[in-house]
Amino acid sequence: MEKILEDTLLFDFYGELLTDNQKRVYEDSVLNDLSLSEIADDSSISRQGVRDTLVKAKSALASYEEKLGLVRKFTEIQEAVDRIRELSDYVLGDVENVDNVVLNVNLIRDMTDQISDKL
Repeated sequence: MEKILEDTLLFDFYGELLTDNQKRVYEDSVLNDLSLSEIADDSSISRQGVRDTLVKAKSALASYEEKLGLVRKFTEIQEAVDRIRELSDYVLGDVENVDNVVLNVNLIRDMTDQISDKL
């Protein structure tokens, strides 16, 4: 997964668990792409203070994901849904071949069962 997407998902899922200061610094750095110096100037704190806050925020988000795994589950479910959509399109385009239709419908059913197990 692209690092920016991963960082964004971590913040979407767990950002509210950060302190207000950590949220602000993380948003400015990761989501708004500001440099540490720019954040420090805006916040009236040292560049090192911004860096320390950012490191703590990233560590906290990684720890939440390690313990809860919500981002991992979300991406697995999203991938399964995308695959179901592909299989459904294939089935709709291949209705004349009954064997392939039955095979793909069974794959779709298996995938929906896997999604249900993850929820």
